Amino acid sequence: MPPSDSSQLRFAEGPRGFATTQWSVVCAAGEGAGAAADEALARLCAAYWYPLYAYVRRRVADPHEAQDLTQSFFRHLLENQAIRQVDRSRGRFRAFLLAALQNFLTNEWEKARALKRGGAISLLPLDFSLGESRYLLEPADNLTPERLFERRWIMTLLDQVLAQLRAELVAEGKEAQFEQLKGTLAGDGPNASYDAIAGQLGVSPAAAKQAAYRLRKRYREIFRSLVAATLADEADVDDEIRRLMQVLSES
Repeated sequence: MPPSDSSQLRFAEGPRGFATTQWSVVCAAGEGAGAAADEALARLCAAYWYPLYAYVRRRVADPHEAQDLTQSFFRHLLENQAIRQVDRSRGRFRAFLLAALQNFLTNEWEKARALKRGGAISLLPLDFSLGESRYLLEPADNLTPERLFERRWIMTLLDQVLAQLRAELVAEGKEAQFEQLKGTLAGDGPNASYDAIAGQLGVSPAAAKQAAYRLRKRYREIFRSLVAATLADEADVDDEIRRLMQVLSES
């Protein structure tokens, strides 16, 4: 008989993972940019590079040129202390990145076009082969580069949430639990689904349902934490989440 309690399926709770101050560290650095700000900016860029590549790729037909432009942009961003231009009153990393990229393409287009492919110093380990494969799977629609950027931003964020959640459970020796329960993240299904999950995990349906509740709760915590990591002021988290959910609903 499966146990009647959910002790086998408990998930650690509380804030973990990415610090919620990554972008605030960058913004606060200002003219006194130091190693902490540089590292925070590099980590954020590495996490969110694909939406920018998708934006450039939507504007540039040649994938090699798009790759050169994207890498050149990051070199410009990380080497030229662009954070000095950050307006803390508009401290969304998403908005900053897109505006910085648009300005870069406007001001540096000819220079970037002349850059020999392979000649740029890769400051970030960007997997452009994977990025191009992902871009080719984008639906053939009439989305503007800006709308595609926003859509890819939220999908990248959700991928990170799921990856962190999976890593946490794997670290606890609960990979099988994650694989069985991840399908419940969108909400409770019919009782029969929990019967099947419970059978796979060797627990009661009630225990499986309680574990799914905890998984969804942790998913929301990670999501909120990662959104906060892209903001200068955590007071803006709810507003940013509403905006991102609006983008997702329009996708």
